[in-house]
Amino acid sequence: MTVSAYPPQVTDLLPRAQELEASLGALPSENRIKTELKVGRPKAKAIRAALERGIAPTDPAPEDAAPDPVPAAIEPERKPVPAPETAPVAVEPTTQRETVADPVPAAEPGKPRSVPSWPVLILALPAFASVWSGWVGLGEMTGFGVVHPLPGIADGFSLNTAITLPIGVETYAAYALRVWLSRLGTLRARVFAKWSAIGSLALGALGQVAYHHMEAAGVTHAPWQITTVVACLPVAVLGMGAALAHLNHDARS
Repeated sequence: MTVSAYPPQVTDLLPRAQELEASLGALPSENRIKTELKVGRPKAKAIRAALERGIAPTDPAPEDAAPDPVPAAIEPERKPVPAPETAPVAVEPTTQRETVADPVPAAEPGKPRSVPSWPVLILALPAFASVWSGWVGLGEMTGFGVVHPLPGIADGFSLNTAITLPIGVETYAAYALRVWLSRLGTLRARVFAKWSAIGSLALGALGQVAYHHMEAAGVTHAPWQITTVVACLPVAVLGMGAALAHLNHDARS
């Protein structure tokens, strides 16, 4: 098998790797880089490290390619060199091995220190109390209330269905935000999560506004338009949650 004496350098392959990352919507694995760009493992590791850091990597000595043109250019000069001067030539493989070792630490860069998330819990407590009471109040104005879900089995067991509104709408909004802002899913999943999260948060804000306006005006039964929208929320949340879960599953398979 004849190997080209001028294999493509890592810096030349980096634009193709960036196009591959853009098409996948996520950082490609080493095996994917090897398959798509037809390179060996050292080059694949160097390219992946460069994509993580967003900079051009140092070219490693590839396993699947012929020696670089520099040693080939030096080869004719070694013939007239006397035997005592052959010792400096033996240093070159050491230099090449050091070049191969450079990308290895870069493949696992140090993780930045994360910001603690416990202040979010403190911020969530007043928001949870306000959002919960608003959704439950709006649910009662639109026909949600106490039901007995197990008649004949547990007649004494009752459930206020108004709690399904804050649990469904706000939980899905938080879940969609997590998928949108992370880099774990595909571009298609993140786009769907982005717009559905924005829609859920906007719908939640409108629900709070409608409840407080009707509560301040002494309204006990919401208009039919608001009742129609609120009644459809559990079904809409179920559909969006199932769709986003399927998109995430496809991204990991």
